[in-house]
Amino acid sequence: MFTLQTRYLSFFFGLISVLSFFNIIYSYYLNLYLNLDTYYFSLIISFLLSIIFYKIKVNENKQTIFDKILTVFFGYLLIPLVLSIPFYLSIYNLTFLNSYFESISGFTSTGFTIFENIKHVDQSLILWRSSTQWIGGLYFLFSIIFLIDIYDDNFKKSLTNFISFNSSEIFKQAIKIFLLYSSLTLIIFIILNIFSIRSFNSLNLALTLISSGGFLPVNDLSNILRENSQIIVLSLLMLTSFFSIFFIYNLFISKNRNINFFYEDLHLIIYFLIIVLIFFLFFSLNNNFSNNLLSITSSISNIGFSLKSNQTNLNFIFLILVIIGGSFFSTSSGLRFIKIYSLLKYSLNQILSFSKPKNIFMNKLIFTKINFNLNEINKYFLTVIIFIFSLFILTSLLGLSGINFEYAFKLSVLTLMNTVNSSIYGLNEFDFNNLHFFTKYCLILFMIIGRIELLTILLILKKFLFKN
Repeated sequence: MFTLQTRYLSFFFGLISVLSFFNIIYSYYLNLYLNLDTYYFSLIISFLLSIIFYKIKVNENKQTIFDKILTVFFGYLLIPLVLSIPFYLSIYNLTFLNSYFESISGFTSTGFTIFENIKHVDQSLILWRSSTQWIGGLYFLFSIIFLIDIYDDNFKKSLTNFISFNSSEIFKQAIKIFLLYSSLTLIIFIILNIFSIRSFNSLNLALTLISSGGFLPVNDLSNILRENSQIIVLSLLMLTSFFSIFFIYNLFISKNRNINFFYEDLHLIIYFLIIVLIFFLFFSLNNNFSNNLLSITSSISNIGFSLKSNQTNLNFIFLILVIIGGSFFSTSSGLRFIKIYSLLKYSLNQILSFSKPKNIFMNKLIFTKINFNLNEINKYFLTVIIFIFSLFILTSLLGLSGINFEYAFKLSVLTLMNTVNSSIYGLNEFDFNNLHFFTKYCLILFMIIGRIELLTILLILKKFLFKN
């Protein structure tokens, strides 16, 4: 048996009711009455669920890490049910499965959509789509703290400058994360407005970028970005979901600028600059570099946006960037750069130690005195193995559904990395609306699996398959 930490879920149901209220106000302000009633339903239902979950008495002191993992997992199943209400009750006659697929895609910050033409969708519902990403990104950040016990000590060191892991201060830590997340969203919105992007588009893009989501308020990004300066600014703003959400705080606000508090981001800066330099030198001869910059930042941040691109020879490279991902405490997905870097360095040192046994090879991260131990390396290795195994399973399932192997493989990578399909991956015309229901359920499950820490899958299996 396990027990859900109901107050954790209660907070997010309450937040949905707040977002529903804002959508009601927005609809009245712009005279958008087509789907107005749907937000009243989501407001009432989410508010009641918030109260019910808050009132349920659970002995939180006896909860194990397995209870927390399953709480997060069930949150990814239950919360999108409420988020799907405006889709299901809208004037567009969506089936329950399509409505749930859209809300799961938003909540996991993936961006797959069943809408074939966003231009025909009511503005208030477009804003709701973007809001599902925003709350999903916040849920992901909270879940990292909630499941902090499964992470290594080096990761915890990078967070202690901003938050405390003292259980008595959980509420304070939640407020800090919420305020920082909301402030960054507002800053992105203001910057996009300064560069002459329409306010409605700026708002939706701000909700999308901070959460590493993939929903656009239009059919094509070129309808929003008309100047090179806008492309470059959007590209740089995508990095907010690539670096740690605490990077700016640690760099400019905190009085204690210990290198351990943003060592991972220093590695990410070097990684980003090297990738940009390589593309600038070798892949920008026949293509606008600003378009390449957008594709790079979009891929490494697991957002997936792109302008129309015919560079099919680079599809695989962009997929590799998607798989690597960004910072631990960001809203991006991916295997995480620091894991792959540590694993490669450790493996190289092991190989060199056999060829040069008299030499000493330190498994130390550059810029720091931090050494990664064997337990951490084993976790990183397991994460890679689980990803490969998950990729094989999903590719096989999609292949059995009649999708050709190339599309099945690409779609599997994007699903597990929670990245939207676009022209830089050769999947911009993929039709999710007419997929078989079995395929949609597979994608829903693996979007969730991709969003939670892959290591948690092993912990769940250990709990239920290897009981004492």
